[in-house]
Amino acid sequence: MQSIPTVTSQTNGQTNLHAPLVPRGRMLPFVLVTALFFLWAIPNNFNDILIRQFMKSFEINRLEAGLVQFAFYLGYFFLAYPAGVIMRRAGYKTGIVIGLCLYGAGCILFYPAAHVGQYWFFLTALFVIASGLAFLETGASPFIIQIGDPASAAQRVNFSQSFNPLGSITAVLIGSRFIFSGIELKPDQVAALQAAGTYQAYLKSETLRVVTPYLVLGSLVLLWAILIARTPFPHTGMDYSRNTLEHDTSKPLWKRKHFVFAVLAQFLYVGAQVGAWSWQIPYVQSYTGMGERKAGYLLTVALVAFTTGRFFSTWLLRHVKASRLLAVYAIINTITCGVAVIRPGWLGVGCLVATSFFMSMMFPTIFALGVKGLGTHTKTGGAVIVMSIVGGAAIPLVMGRVGDMEGLAVSYVVPALCFAAIALYAWLGSAPDQEELAAEPGLALG
Repeated sequence: MQSIPTVTSQTNGQTNLHAPLVPRGRMLPFVLVTALFFLWAIPNNFNDILIRQFMKSFEINRLEAGLVQFAFYLGYFFLAYPAGVIMRRAGYKTGIVIGLCLYGAGCILFYPAAHVGQYWFFLTALFVIASGLAFLETGASPFIIQIGDPASAAQRVNFSQSFNPLGSITAVLIGSRFIFSGIELKPDQVAALQAAGTYQAYLKSETLRVVTPYLVLGSLVLLWAILIARTPFPHTGMDYSRNTLEHDTSKPLWKRKHFVFAVLAQFLYVGAQVGAWSWQIPYVQSYTGMGERKAGYLLTVALVAFTTGRFFSTWLLRHVKASRLLAVYAIINTITCGVAVIRPGWLGVGCLVATSFFMSMMFPTIFALGVKGLGTHTKTGGAVIVMSIVGGAAIPLVMGRVGDMEGLAVSYVVPALCFAAIALYAWLGSAPDQEELAAEPGLALG
């Protein structure tokens, strides 16, 4: 791998406060990696469309439909740590190319899955996609942080992360338009198609609607893999050599309370976010009578709120301590989810949209608080936090089960409890020990 010399971040022992966002000669790899934030948001939010679509095309209940998120986030759980190990040995570029190849392959698997017509085949394809995304999410943020001067690292990574919700919005708009057919049969219409012997053909046509968006996405992703493979990447300047790691005498990860609590908080947050969005379309349909396409567009409104919240919160974090803002947002979301439970209908829908606004800063904030002061453990710690995304597999299943038993509105008790726990984490468990920060002042961005 061709390397570009690193740029010093210190001048006479002082941090350069006027550091450029991206050093000269590094703009192309910066742009290519920043685009990944947009690209990995698309399959994440296609899942919200797939849940509703598969409930129709495979005639499954909410618990079974929740397996979409379960299979998807298992890919993160099993591949995030190996991704960190591979990138520590072979570099970010190799890991990112591997991730894009897996991502593209998983998308292409939707074609045979649709023609075979088996639900498990789609779940396998989703697992492969998420395996690729585990590589991308493990490597992209640390690479963006380390590609330039530490003085501009926060601004740089927030800029890159701003493309993630734009990918989410794009996914829901495309899915609502091209995956949803807008055809929702009533029981008498189903009976008529069954009597005519055409009902299975209708279900097959609904299944096939997912193929084209995924094939287009897979082709784009594989093209991006080729572009990155042919682009020289800079050396990030951090020493993760075997000798350095073997002589590291700092406290292990599992003894750092703020890190352990961050892993748990991220598990709960991702589960709450995925669950809230996964069941929003069925919630809107159940309690407002709105059709699937219009309900899908309303999910887009929630994602716009999420995007707005991320930009607003980035500005607000200049004036408010991160852990304090996280706690306040988590408390607000506990309340909004509670209202969605007790007042299903348009008020509940409005609260779910508001929940997206206040979720916006949680993932990057929990991640940043969790890796603070980890030094040479930062790559491993970051990989473990990415593994905790498996909460997106477990919690939507729980919500689906509760929804089948008690009603969809009641299922939002689950994310409400998650947000309450995140508030406790922010107030009581998010700060690292001061001796850890004092021991490793220069390694927080490693």
